[in-house]
Amino acid sequence: VQLVESGGGLVQPGGSLRLSCTASGFSFDGREMGWYRQAPGKACELVALISYDGTPYYKDSVVKGRFTISQDSAKNNANNTVYMQMNNLAPDDTAVYYCAAPPPPSRSCTGAREFGYWGQGTQVTVSS
Repeated sequence: VQLVESGGGLVQPGGSLRLSCTASGFSFDGREMGWYRQAPGKACELVALISYDGTPYYKDSVVKGRFTISQDSAKNNANNTVYMQMNNLAPDDTAVYYCAAPPPPSRSCTGAREFGYWGQGTQVTVSS
């Protein structure tokens, strides 16, 4: 099983980034896949997930209407790829963003990290 993230980087406040994650070695069917993040000295937190049928779930306190999660347009997301468009980024969004597929029905960070599938992470830095 492998989750490969891309798209992180350095961006100024108010800027945008698009994260991508391609999964291999497991079936997306019946699961959710998406993004968690962890900033230095802070707890891991859920950002957004999307189910295999395209239903999104957002942690509103984190996303605040700024992020959009989507999946590959191929039929049934055959490419096992999800994206997250992040707009109006703020310094508080600085963190390592991890692609993950938590074990259903859990969405907790601990559950995803220990019992689901977890990527290597991509750094997002928001700074002027």
